Amino acid sequence: MLTINKFTGFAILLLAFGFGSTAVAQDAKLHFEKLSLLEGKARDVVEVNVDGKLLELAKRVTTKINDEDARTVGQAISGLKGIYVRVFNFAEPNQYNMSDVDEIRAELNNPAWQKVANVRSKKNDQKVDIYTMFTGDQMSGAAVIISDDKTVALVNVVGIIDIDTLIEMSGRMNIPKMDIERDTKTNAVKPEN
Repeated sequence: MLTINKFTGFAILLLAFGFGSTAVAQDAKLHFEKLSLLEGKARDVVEVNVDGKLLELAKRVTTKINDEDARTVGQAISGLKGIYVRVFNFAEPNQYNMSDVDEIRAELNNPAWQKVANVRSKKNDQKVDIYTMFTGDQMSGAAVIISDDKTVALVNVVGIIDIDTLIEMSGRMNIPKMDIERDTKTNAVKPEN
């Protein structure tokens, strides 16, 4: 099974809240149909598509709950257009070829996407790649590819996030605490030392 460390968990959390702008939101959605070879080989397949009416329902519900954390989550997801997850678990190690995932990586390796993290661990041959897409000063998409010798997981989020809301949620609702300070001269977010 794929093990997720705190960094990977935070990256997935960040992506689960979403990024983006409406004008190019659809451009940030990955073409998961390219993963049909993995689906045929996998023991278990998880497919999550949260968009359209289901996402609108989640937005409405979180705004009506009489709980500050729920309202904050509602605010954080207000700009989302979709969350898409695919997980492929294999019965035996190395039962899939990395080339099976390369079509998605090729989609992400173009000027529209920027790789922001590349983590490699020799334990279970784990690899984590995190990509973002920007339109002007706003993110218009984000994607994470996580793989090890028996699992491939992909997360694709399309929509807008308010980074201040994410920071506000840190340390609550099982979200890791983020110690972040603002650079008042440039209004940029930077981690504390």
